[in-house]
Amino acid sequence: MTQGRADIREHLKAAPLIFDGGMGTYYAQRMHTRGKGVELANIETPIVVGDIHTEYLRAGAQAVKTNTFAANRIVYQGDEKLVRRIIGAGWEVAVRAAAPFDAFVFADIGPVMGLPHADIVDEYRFLADSFLALGARHFIFETNSSDEGLIETAAHIKQKCPEAFVLNSFSAYPGGYTRDGRFVEDLVRAVAGSGSVDAVGFNCVNGTRQMKELIRHLGTLPLPLSLMPNAGHPVIVDGRTFYESAPDYFGSSLAAARRDGVAILGGCCGTTPAHIKALCDALAAQGDIAPEEDEEAPLRIAALPKSPFYEALKSGVKPIAVELDPPETGNADKFMEGARELIAAGVDAVTIADNPIARARMDAAMLAGRLHRELGIEPIPHMTCRDRNLNAIKSLLLGLSAEGVHNIITITGDPIPTAERDEVKSVYQFNSRKLASFITSLGNRGEVVPFHIFGALNVNAKFFGTQINLAKKKVEEGMMGFFTQPVLSEHAKENMRAVRETFPEALLLGGIMPVVSERNARYMESEITGIHVEERIIDMYRGLDRTAAEELAVKLSLEIAADIEPYIDGYYVITPFSRTALVARIVKELRQRRNRT
Repeated sequence: MTQGRADIREHLKAAPLIFDGGMGTYYAQRMHTRGKGVELANIETPIVVGDIHTEYLRAGAQAVKTNTFAANRIVYQGDEKLVRRIIGAGWEVAVRAAAPFDAFVFADIGPVMGLPHADIVDEYRFLADSFLALGARHFIFETNSSDEGLIETAAHIKQKCPEAFVLNSFSAYPGGYTRDGRFVEDLVRAVAGSGSVDAVGFNCVNGTRQMKELIRHLGTLPLPLSLMPNAGHPVIVDGRTFYESAPDYFGSSLAAARRDGVAILGGCCGTTPAHIKALCDALAAQGDIAPEEDEEAPLRIAALPKSPFYEALKSGVKPIAVELDPPETGNADKFMEGARELIAAGVDAVTIADNPIARARMDAAMLAGRLHRELGIEPIPHMTCRDRNLNAIKSLLLGLSAEGVHNIITITGDPIPTAERDEVKSVYQFNSRKLASFITSLGNRGEVVPFHIFGALNVNAKFFGTQINLAKKKVEEGMMGFFTQPVLSEHAKENMRAVRETFPEALLLGGIMPVVSERNARYMESEITGIHVEERIIDMYRGLDRTAAEELAVKLSLEIAADIEPYIDGYYVITPFSRTALVARIVKELRQRRNRT
């Protein structure tokens, strides 16, 4: 079943295009369900789905989306036959409803996430081909948080059907960033400049006011712009979601977006036929007005970061950073005392772990601010992706910027132990690469003083080629250097050399962790992910008391430092068991060697 309709491009030249609203939420409202699996309604209750399409069309919608947002093989656990049935039934119901109104029908494809890039592209192409075979000529890829696979899929559609019309729509939080930590204006510009997409825009998450604010970051675009906001912010009552924005407010507020040059208007979650009717009435009342030329808001240009530690890395001085674990209680006196001891020994920076081994400790960012204010030392907090969502991460970054902390180590973070997952939940909204990109974008937008972003590099990995490839991606996302895992084997030393040859431009800080006993060595070898202590070193600690073991720890640490010195830009000494006096001895010796050279 195909669709006979005037060319959509000609329509957009003459007037705005009005879409329908939130099928999933309206279906749930009508059927008194929670709205999950609404795509199955194409098969189970097609009359209801068709009636909803008709309600939106009678309200004034000129285009409807097929009820297929989550119809893909990932959501339906690989059941390709069922997905094809859902898509086919959804297409047929929508086309039948649109025919009397001569309305456009858009094949609705929601985001495909959590897969390797090639698999994402493959799934999008499967969905596009399924719709093309049914006669679809208009496509909307909506509620996206990244552009992964979208440009390739649009090009694929155009290759098979040159006259096809493709709309890419993104969802973003009020701050302008997506769940993947990408700033939405960057995504919109990327797809708009691809040559394969016909319209771009925003949908979901925000109401009309917040969504119009997203427009102001875009500047001039070469393509029609689309807005499909929610009916305000959701309210949860007895486990059910309600949207309370009045239709008249929604309609008049969204109609005013025509002044910003918006060509495609519609609704997302919570928008009913009453909301679309109010939009159409408001547009008719104001007439088709020309876009207003808004004065551009001045760019907020942040100051350049001032970091003696970073400058020392760049100049070849080989500065020394020492890692301290934050305290497990609310008393930071011992931590601060240890930091003072390290400063007296001559460290250039103190790095602060972020809940190592996934156990709650004092917040690394707050400690970083205190170190900087009270002791004047440069702190380098770790920031994991494990325990915070994007809003919490942005809040910490704003605070660090205000405190004058300009260096940061981004890591994905250790997983929560299985036995504790019911008690402590992981967030893992994104990985360290996406976090680095997010932090870089905040600096580019002038919202923070730009950070020097570092990552972690496991030089102990058995399959080190994988680590090299991962490091390349980290560099592409904004990281300028790496703090490596401790070097305690010949294998790790060789990998350090390989890193330097592969990334001559990256700043490398070689990991040194003094081993304090045979038991400590065996524990690290057996239970700490990313650390390898070769048997030769373990054997050297057999039978040693604490004093003798510490002497050996200093000796071995300095030997390792000398071995990796040609390949690194700085030293990264990890403090075992808060033994700052031991680490201070190593730091003093490293400084003496540095001064002699």
